[in-house]
Amino acid sequence: MNYTNNKTEKFTTYYSSKVTDYVTSLAWSASGEKLAVTSAAGEVIIWENQQLTNLQTITGKSTDCVAFSADGEYLAVGGQDGTVKIWRGNQLITTLENAPAWVDKLTWHPINNYLAFSLGRYVQVWDADTAEIVVTLNFENSSILGIDWRNDGQYLALSGYQGLKVWNSQNWDDEPYVFATTTVSLAMGWSPDGKYLASGNMDRSVTVLEWGNPDPWVMRGFPGKIRQLVWSEVKSATGAPLLATSSVDGVVVWEKSVDEDLGWEARVLTNHVDIINAIAYIPQSLILTSAGADGWLCVWNQNDEVAQILTGVSGGFSTLAWHPQGKFLAAGGEQGELLMWSRTND
Repeated sequence: MNYTNNKTEKFTTYYSSKVTDYVTSLAWSASGEKLAVTSAAGEVIIWENQQLTNLQTITGKSTDCVAFSADGEYLAVGGQDGTVKIWRGNQLITTLENAPAWVDKLTWHPINNYLAFSLGRYVQVWDADTAEIVVTLNFENSSILGIDWRNDGQYLALSGYQGLKVWNSQNWDDEPYVFATTTVSLAMGWSPDGKYLASGNMDRSVTVLEWGNPDPWVMRGFPGKIRQLVWSEVKSATGAPLLATSSVDGVVVWEKSVDEDLGWEARVLTNHVDIINAIAYIPQSLILTSAGADGWLCVWNQNDEVAQILTGVSGGFSTLAWHPQGKFLAAGGEQGELLMWSRTND
């Protein structure tokens, strides 16, 4: 185990509770005042001021994705029953029926109250202010495996079999830009500055496109399919954000080289002994956190060493989410644990 003390960061337990089943997703409001929690039992729960409020109790069907709108006014969830439910505050205001589709991906526009959500091979964009569907997009090649708006909201990227398609939200009728891969894109995301679009693929590769440049970088040599990828909010010394990717029990951090011919250079982070279920950078930081089925939540320092290992689940960790100002780290467990740590500087 590669374990070293890092005296600049310390994480202490702040809150713990439990929901009925596997924690499927977590989402903070932009203000950081609320945390939404969903479970495989169908629960939708709000944490606020160390209190839990049930918006939805056990349904017997998994609730799989949750997100707050950019202004924090709306909360959306989707799941196995095919519905998309929208709350304003603690009041359920809309239920969009989509059965038999399983809604497992949704994301809000970064500026407007537009919600994009998956329906099999389609994505619908719904306007919360007018309560109307704006557009239905057909991915065609497969079910949707990823949805992400660019930081300015101008482009919406969808991923699945044979790559990504990117629509211009200023004109939905335009043909989408196709970012092709030879395999399935399992994980996808825009960099926070909107300059890069990355795809983590079934064939153990990662593809990075610089928007406006038709020639993507392709990185290979992973032990398995790419399960997650995440960009840092801050940029490294080379002027580009870091890209972290997870595959099986390892994490690879990619840093763009100053030398264009070298592309992106890899650093491998190894400590987990089971599949990594979630990774995330601390906001406004180059410090990465990773949560695994081994029951370890690793905090890596900037030397790519483990600074701290957080525990507290009886099985494995299922998901994690950072408070938007980096004050708290929330994590969910496979047995329903909900844990929160506060971050302090010594």
